[in-house]
Amino acid sequence: MNSDTIFALSSGRPPAAIAIIRISGPQAHDAAERIAGSLPEPRSAAVRELRHPQSRELLDEALVLRFDAPASSTGEDCVEFQCHGGRAVVDAVLSGLSEIDGLRPAEPGEFTRRAFENGRIDLTEAEGLADLIEAETESQRKAALALAEGGLSKQIAVWQEALLSLSARAERAIDYAEDDEAIDGPLLRDCAALADQLRQWLERPRIEPLKDGVLVVVAGPPNAGKSSLINAITGEDRAIVTDVPGTTRDYIEVPLSLGGVPIRLTDTAGLREAEDEVEAIGVQRADKLVRRADVLVWLGEPADAPNHPRLAKVHPKADLAEQGQAPEGSLPVSSVTGEGLPALLERIEQAARSVLPGEDALALNRRQAKHLAEAADAIARAKSAHDPLLLAEDLRAARAQFDQLTGRAGVEDVLDALFGRFCLGK
Repeated sequence: MNSDTIFALSSGRPPAAIAIIRISGPQAHDAAERIAGSLPEPRSAAVRELRHPQSRELLDEALVLRFDAPASSTGEDCVEFQCHGGRAVVDAVLSGLSEIDGLRPAEPGEFTRRAFENGRIDLTEAEGLADLIEAETESQRKAALALAEGGLSKQIAVWQEALLSLSARAERAIDYAEDDEAIDGPLLRDCAALADQLRQWLERPRIEPLKDGVLVVVAGPPNAGKSSLINAITGEDRAIVTDVPGTTRDYIEVPLSLGGVPIRLTDTAGLREAEDEVEAIGVQRADKLVRRADVLVWLGEPADAPNHPRLAKVHPKADLAEQGQAPEGSLPVSSVTGEGLPALLERIEQAARSVLPGEDALALNRRQAKHLAEAADAIARAKSAHDPLLLAEDLRAARAQFDQLTGRAGVEDVLDALFGRFCLGK
């Protein structure tokens, strides 16, 4: 596939002020010359007339940029046309490129995949790029950018260098197997120190709550005001509100951003002994969501609140005189007047931030954490080894996990899933 020359629209869907059309592959320069005439010097831009490769009809006047392998985003010869962003212009240029033998439209994510396969980025940076494209909040953008710019790759390189040093010392120990000191002492202590360092990274907050949203569950008994609170927070009627107990039979999830923090605000069925089979299913689901919640907003009696590390107790319907004073530790909130809503949202945001990685901290996703954990396990086995052959084998197993972490080996199925997330032209 890498012998093909590919092209695609890399900017947003037209119409737009500017459209960027990319070409990458061994014939990129020749194909671009067929349309734009002479190309500018590498990494330079020049204005050229774009003409159909066969009819020579004028298609547009565009800014043309040339990049020579390997100093390009894909590691191949590349050319970019920055033309006018009308649909007719874009279609005409793409149609002209399709008339050139040896060129074909790119598949989703194929430009980035070529960058990976040509060593321009590793798998963790590619995952960061995918997250950056999908980022919808400021926190998501910052975390994805840190990954895409190689923050995790640099840390992995440090670990790999330390692991290679340990492996070299272990291999030397094999040659001196009769010398107990060859394996005991400093080598085992250094293995233990590296395993501990990896464990500390595994204890950090993961990236999933930041990518998927912090799960904020609103729970309590029937008619406590859960659905009204959801509607007041979102500013629209997302949940049905009636005086009939058990109206909410299933959970309703609403994505929101609080201060740049992505959350999934979830309304649940009232927790009680259900009166029919459908409501019982809703109550079971609500109970599971309460246990899974990253942040729990409780609208029932404070004494009945589940034991949760991030619990916000709410005294609902605070505008009604019969509700009385809010119990100590509960926040009075009215979905009708808006009383207490700003304070509640601030409390939710603070609790949500506590489960997210720090502003400048690197965070692992599930795949990365899996390989790092298996590497840590292998190194932990090595630190307890008394046979240099077993120690060296454990360290080789750890190195194999790092190769899968960075995409050097055994990740073909991961690559297909990852690059399928990218749009055309990326």
